[in-house]
Amino acid sequence: MGSIYHFAILFSFLLFLSFVLNHSTAEAAPTGRKLSALVKEQPLVLKYHNGALLKGNITVNLIWYGAFTPIQRSIIVDFIQSLNSPRTPPPSVSSWWKTTEKYKGGSSNIVVGKQILHEAYSLGKVLKTNHLLALAGKVNDLRAINVVLTAKDVAVDRFCMSRCGSHGANRAGNGKARQAYIWVGNSETQCPGQCAWPFHQPIYGPQTPPLVAPNGDVGIDGMIINLATLLAGTVTNPFNNGYFQGPATAPLEAVSACPGVFGSGSYPGYPGQVLVDKASGASYNAHGVNGRKFLLPAMWDPQTSACKPLV
Repeated sequence: MGSIYHFAILFSFLLFLSFVLNHSTAEAAPTGRKLSALVKEQPLVLKYHNGALLKGNITVNLIWYGAFTPIQRSIIVDFIQSLNSPRTPPPSVSSWWKTTEKYKGGSSNIVVGKQILHEAYSLGKVLKTNHLLALAGKVNDLRAINVVLTAKDVAVDRFCMSRCGSHGANRAGNGKARQAYIWVGNSETQCPGQCAWPFHQPIYGPQTPPLVAPNGDVGIDGMIINLATLLAGTVTNPFNNGYFQGPATAPLEAVSACPGVFGSGSYPGYPGQVLVDKASGASYNAHGVNGRKFLLPAMWDPQTSACKPLV
């Protein structure tokens, strides 16, 4: 099966805590937003460990597991198509993604590839890691990232307890080649206070009012945040020897190194100052294709060694 790098995303809403990373299996190296006590800030440096990065033209194949509406699918597709779209007004999804060009190797040009629907829950509604690997392995393309998206009524091992998604690599072909994959779950009914924050009140900490989701769907807009985090982590640390800080078993990556930061002035439990749509009251910080708006987490900038929110 090869090495699998689990990306554990867990929001922290305690006043004196921030996010931390999580790691599970012996072959897994989870990275994510974890809970760590607030102490004096240490310099944030994501060291390059001389491994391969995903650069150039990268196809993203989408494997939809469970019931997603056409509108829900279109929101996520529009987000992915926005990553390399130069025609959207600033601040834009593409300007956020351009930060990945500053990591060695240049740009990662993302395009949407195949979409596979598993609406009949062929593997049931309780999935283990091996089920995710089986779904991700449906498309064999070493220049692609296979993204498994599970619906709101699908329970996944350790979902909500320690992670909102994960990324890793499957062994493909002769067993030596590695293919990147991502899994993200819809937390609308299972744990929106963890995995869809700041669009839902946190389960812990200061009960500040949640932000209005920019696409009117708390679960899907929460998935966008987690998918953005995982995509950035995948292209800059696909095989756990790229850019990260800390131990390889629990690395802080391009976005997970900037937990809970969406705008200026952020602190644990407060996402920072973001833009608000006057008509809908929705919060966002990035424009996308087809008039979409998204809220994206800050990304670590290798040139400044600092987390860089869009606004």
